[in-house]
Amino acid sequence: MRLALREALLAFRRAPMLSALSVTTIAFSLFAFGLFGLVALNIRNALQTVEDRVEIRAFIADGTGSEATAAAVGDIGAFPEAASVRLVSQEQALDRARRELGEFSDVFEEGILPASIEVRLKPGFRDPATVKAVAKRIEVYDFIDDIRFGEEWVEKLHRLRNIATLAGLALGLTFAVVAIIIIGSTIRMAVMARSREIAVMRLVGATNGFVRAPFLIEGFLKGTLGGVLALVLAWVALTVINRFVVRAEFFEAWMGAAGVLAGACIGLAGSALSVGRHLKRV
Repeated sequence: MRLALREALLAFRRAPMLSALSVTTIAFSLFAFGLFGLVALNIRNALQTVEDRVEIRAFIADGTGSEATAAAVGDIGAFPEAASVRLVSQEQALDRARRELGEFSDVFEEGILPASIEVRLKPGFRDPATVKAVAKRIEVYDFIDDIRFGEEWVEKLHRLRNIATLAGLALGLTFAVVAIIIIGSTIRMAVMARSREIAVMRLVGATNGFVRAPFLIEGFLKGTLGGVLALVLAWVALTVINRFVVRAEFFEAWMGAAGVLAGACIGLAGSALSVGRHLKRV
């Protein structure tokens, strides 16, 4: 193992330009994939922010007693889908309307707006079917005069989220396949450049494992370096975007580590395939 590691490190010194080209190619391939990942991440976060606003508003009939509404708030709060339940009195509804619609504040008179129960749902329970089901369960209270949750808006948001997810998966897989092909070709060039060395090793009786080990380590190291460089490039690109275009979020730590690990695995797999195919011919 130590000899294989030494040979792998010597390969960097013997062909620094080719090694640098391999690392750079891996880095830019993963960088392109990383940029797509950043776009997908920020679209998902934007949709999540909009989805957080999904709310069911149940309007209470005039003359309903406070005990009945308080009991209903407690019952609804026990729903497994409910994240929060809030009772909004007529006065609070009036204050909010005047605050949010200041230009029409003189239109609103006391008692014109009904009290309501506002329900926000937990993540994972905001799809149209669940929202509608929860609304129907709230509607059974006989003092509920009307209930609204923006059914059409919720359905459009859910459809948009599904389209974004499918498009993201399709484009992500396409980018990943293209990156693997480019990286595999680059590593194959490095293997071909050392074909004479491999032939000599086979002539003196070296086993496939002995010949393959330094290339696997070399591929792993190049993939790791390419992954780290791609992560740095993505961070620089995001810094520029944040400064001159729009505020966006970067990968979480585990996502960055997964990207570097993916680069190492691709480098390892590319080396294994390239060396394996070459060994079959010598």
